[in-house]
Amino acid sequence: MSKPILFDYYRSSAAYRVRIALNLKQIDHASVPVNLGAGEQKEAEFRARNPQGFVPMLEVDGHRIAQSLAIIDYLDATRPDPAIVPKDAADRAHVLALALVVACDIHPLNNLRVLKHLVGPLGQDENAKNAWIATWIGQGFAALQAMAAEKAGRFLFGDAPSLADICLVPQMYNARRFDVPLDDYPLLVRIDAEASAHPAFAAAHPDRVAPAA
Repeated sequence: MSKPILFDYYRSSAAYRVRIALNLKQIDHASVPVNLGAGEQKEAEFRARNPQGFVPMLEVDGHRIAQSLAIIDYLDATRPDPAIVPKDAADRAHVLALALVVACDIHPLNNLRVLKHLVGPLGQDENAKNAWIATWIGQGFAALQAMAAEKAGRFLFGDAPSLADICLVPQMYNARRFDVPLDDYPLLVRIDAEASAHPAFAAAHPDRVAPAA
């Protein structure tokens, strides 16, 4: 069976999530870069694979799977060790809720296409764009920290990496990239540092997979 193929962009936080998951599960895979800045995701060849025109997309086991959380869910179901989402129903719901704060409430509002629309058709300047980014990251991080506090350990849920951390770390990368203040989120900062030191997370960092200049 051929190895999985990840259609990837180094600075895409959704693709970053999938790289972490593949690394955690030690899945050997190939990577095909899709340059979002150059608009390669809009080209007919890529849209034939993924009609939505987004990365990541994973070709695995004869399937083409889009959307980072769907990809990670498939990997967790078919390659269950180590588990990324708890088996206990209540714990599973808790971890999914943490992950979805990032994946559904923070990230989409700061996606590349949204930011381009802000500064293009809506005519907003860089200051307005950065204020927009900081607003939604700030509101999301405040909620995430409060939700995670009771069950956090070394990681957002207990002492092993989970889907929640897989979503947190790329979003923290984005926050720093746009100079969003993080002083109000000490729990998230601590856990981000813990997770980022893990080999699976470190190897997935954009600086490690960026194309050569």
